[in-house]
Amino acid sequence: MIITMKRFLLLLALAVPAWMYAQTAPAPVQIPDNRVNIMDFGAVADGSALNTVAFEKAVSALQKQGGGHLVVPAGLYMTGPIVLKDCMDLHLERGAVILLSPDKFVHKDKDGKIRPGISASKRHDVSISGEGIIDGNGAWWRPVKRSKVSDVEWKAFLSKGGTVSEDGSLWYPSGLKWFDDLVADPRKQERLRTHLVRFTDCERVSVTGVTIQNSPKFHLVPSRCQDVTFEGVTVRCPWNAQNGDGIDLMNCQRVVVRHCTVDVGDDGICLKAGAGEKGAQDGPCKDMLIEENTVYHAHGGFVIGSEFSGGMEDIVVRHNVFSGTDTGLRFKSAPERGGAVKNLRISDIVMNDIVGEAIVFETSYADRPAGHEDNQAATTQNFLPNFQDIVIERVSCWNARVGIRASGTLQMIHDIKVKDSVFQVWEAPVKIDVPQMIALENVQISVF
Repeated sequence: MIITMKRFLLLLALAVPAWMYAQTAPAPVQIPDNRVNIMDFGAVADGSALNTVAFEKAVSALQKQGGGHLVVPAGLYMTGPIVLKDCMDLHLERGAVILLSPDKFVHKDKDGKIRPGISASKRHDVSISGEGIIDGNGAWWRPVKRSKVSDVEWKAFLSKGGTVSEDGSLWYPSGLKWFDDLVADPRKQERLRTHLVRFTDCERVSVTGVTIQNSPKFHLVPSRCQDVTFEGVTVRCPWNAQNGDGIDLMNCQRVVVRHCTVDVGDDGICLKAGAGEKGAQDGPCKDMLIEENTVYHAHGGFVIGSEFSGGMEDIVVRHNVFSGTDTGLRFKSAPERGGAVKNLRISDIVMNDIVGEAIVFETSYADRPAGHEDNQAATTQNFLPNFQDIVIERVSCWNARVGIRASGTLQMIHDIKVKDSVFQVWEAPVKIDVPQMIALENVQISVF
């Protein structure tokens, strides 16, 4: 077979994505074939009995065998924190629901800190798998904005007791009828909210198949981890859940997020790399493939920031669908939080019914927790955002308010290309502070 130069170049172009994935593919977890069943350690699957001790005993028994699978059969398991060890898979069979206790004191460790629902720290080969559900019981932790609920829903929250802010704009799950408070101040207690599933400083992490829902705060959070695979995971919570991020990848390397479904109250699939000097020391988000995921409600479908002082390097985002998100591709940061982006390639993105911008860059982002005074973005020139070396191509978007917005200076937003894309918007095609920030090639933006 004779291959012409034109055909050779075409084959080479088609091979590039596969080559990139081969270079960045995470190492798989290694789990021994040992199995224990949570029911053999005194678990009661009635949704009332507390199973924290049963999980601790099962984890300890499995650890003594060198790891293996902790099987959770169908049933409703109320529990406090579950801490996984090396070479361990928490396997939820179809019909199994792990439900975090609404009693906040159950989640305090001996040092008085609030533990995540399921966690592993400084471990290797850690897995969660199966067809079951992990539920964070987050409604007992999260504040609620009056503006984001109906009259019927607001009355339902008030019926639980709780505390309403002086201006009537917020309800806190503090002073509830049935559960005691960790601290007296509702705002201080709000700051103690924990993540549902968190991996910290781990090597070889896998989450497959399960549904992770209703977290007190963020849902699925690997931090400073290497070789991470999330596949076929569903992450969900109410659309108005305060700080209800879906998947937050923090300072991680060699990551694949594939075939996941996200429908949450804050950012959908989000990359963070710390703020300031600490973020820089923890290193970048690097060698990531994020593909074939669907994000429904979220503040952003794919998001970088707000903090990424460690930087972003060699990231591929492709073949994802954002349907009903507030924004599609969202890049947000501010001085003291920023870092550099290197080799970010985004392609083949489908969006529809986007509330705000299909693509947005903002460099004066300020974190504003519910009930706290606004934290203004820093005005110093340290750790500036440097959104650069970004190519976005083959985006199809129907019904966004604005096609592309970029707010900031040419120093912080530059060398960005959007090409071969079509946007249907109802307010404005573009709102770009400096035209040189973003180069448009073969981009069609039509206003209804």
